[in-house]
Amino acid sequence: MTPVPPPFLGVERSVTGRRWVTREGDDRLALALCQRTGVPDVVGRVLAARGIDPEGAETFLNPTLRALLPDPAHLLDMEPAAARLAAAVRAGEDVVVFGDYDVDGATSSALMKRFIEAAGGRARIYIPDRMTEGYGPGAPALLRLREEGAGLVVTVDCGATAFDPLDAAAEAGLDVIVVDHHKGESRLPRAVAVVNPNRLDESSPHGHLAAVGVAFLLVVMTNRVLRESGWFKAAQPVPDPLQWLDLVALGTVCDVVPLVGVNRALVAQGLKVAARRGNAGLRALADVAKLQDRPDAWHLGYMLGPRVNAGGRVGEADMGARLLSCDDDALSRTLALALDAYNGERQLIEADVLMRAMEQVEGGPDDGTPLVFASGDGWHPGVIGIVAGRLKERYNRPVCVVAVEGEQAKGSGRSVPGIDLGSAVIAARQAGLLEKGGGHAMAAGFTVRTDRLDALRAFLGARLAAQVDEGGLEPVLHLDGAMDAGAATYDLVGTLSRIGPFGAGNPEPRFAVVNARVVRPTVVGTGHVRCILLGPGGARLKAIAFRSADSELGEALLNGEGAVFHVAGTLRPDTWQGRAEAQLVVDDAAFAVTR
Repeated sequence: MTPVPPPFLGVERSVTGRRWVTREGDDRLALALCQRTGVPDVVGRVLAARGIDPEGAETFLNPTLRALLPDPAHLLDMEPAAARLAAAVRAGEDVVVFGDYDVDGATSSALMKRFIEAAGGRARIYIPDRMTEGYGPGAPALLRLREEGAGLVVTVDCGATAFDPLDAAAEAGLDVIVVDHHKGESRLPRAVAVVNPNRLDESSPHGHLAAVGVAFLLVVMTNRVLRESGWFKAAQPVPDPLQWLDLVALGTVCDVVPLVGVNRALVAQGLKVAARRGNAGLRALADVAKLQDRPDAWHLGYMLGPRVNAGGRVGEADMGARLLSCDDDALSRTLALALDAYNGERQLIEADVLMRAMEQVEGGPDDGTPLVFASGDGWHPGVIGIVAGRLKERYNRPVCVVAVEGEQAKGSGRSVPGIDLGSAVIAARQAGLLEKGGGHAMAAGFTVRTDRLDALRAFLGARLAAQVDEGGLEPVLHLDGAMDAGAATYDLVGTLSRIGPFGAGNPEPRFAVVNARVVRPTVVGTGHVRCILLGPGGARLKAIAFRSADSELGEALLNGEGAVFHVAGTLRPDTWQGRAEAQLVVDDAAFAVTR
């Protein structure tokens, strides 16, 4: 049994019920990293705690595509996929990019459309309606596209398990290329090519790629094929795929895939492209979101991504993809404003479903499995994924949230590190419990008959229980160290940014600000709690806990004015109105003294 580390700062149970532990790092390794790279001590310690060795430190701190981008041809079926797509471009075929309605699908769709048109081909995007068509390619849509003249369909972020629809497409004479990253099965769908680093017969080490990353590799490979065939002339210049890395970064961050290896390079370089504001749709979206700072991964994940997602959740499914592939400033502004409005509507719907789901979970019996499962009649399918994510954060357990509509229900799941939810959902489909279903380790989706919900819950619960090791799922918060409020400076924020981009697989450094007195706590915006942390020596640090007013964390801060806390969170720059200060984004808190 794995030994339990001692609680950091003595925090066995924080106000959110978590045990605090430090990310252990070797002091000698930290020193070697500082000596090799010249980084400050605090950066060396954070790198050591993440297992970065001196030989790989320079690449980690400066991730480049030259060093990290693999040859696209290493993926199974990449060469026939690129050959078929290149042939479609040269022949002027009507190519339809069939995408998912989330950010990964929207960015993948926009990327493919932009490339095909820049290469001299013809392309359009088709995004199925979440409510009427559901996820992935369906036979009616594919057959309709064939009747409308489509010669080739490229599915992006979907299609890996669309066996029956792709059979129907093949029988109708429609060629399909599948570009996906979701877990596959032992058999492959009937297609010209299935490019997926998570095929069961695939040996690629890049299974962590988002769909937009796989699509980018197809773009690079097809560009190579067209160039070598002599297609590009003076009137048709060779496209530079690097110009679309802003889309790749957005989809990669928002799909919460690990920011390691090539993903790290794609996001790091994509943020540089995003800073140039060359994409009219992203530029309009940033303006509507009032994003004035140089964008980082946090802005993509929490400001731009939710707005792109909003169309597929509560509005028009293809609106995000249309915005990201748009070059007209006026139309981009119109689409961005509409998505912003849909995002506001989504937030209201989400809050209602979240409240109902929490009441159900906390008011019902515990079945003894690690799975949190909530379902409700009339819940909007467009928000259940977000609600599942919120519940996962709250309970630190894998979660499935199900929207019931008559005899059929649609579910979305989110998991925690170490528990593979996608494989459990695929197993449920193979066992005949689901109409459709798939996903990856951290997220999954499914369609199920309402009368099978209880059986599904029991199946998934048992399947996930088998994955849990002896240590169970004790809620834990990992921290990189502790500091006084006075040490949390703007310069330190800049120093720590060298370890970015941050996200899944490369978490933002989290510190505990110790022995801080809470001053002027207040609710701002949509349920955020803002306060000042006053250190023992009088130093002041601004802090904010997002979406926390109705949580244990928010209540502790709001009711704890004058109390002394250890406050855990991440440091962010505050440049509002010309400021150059640090701000703590609060994740958790614990009383520093007994009340």
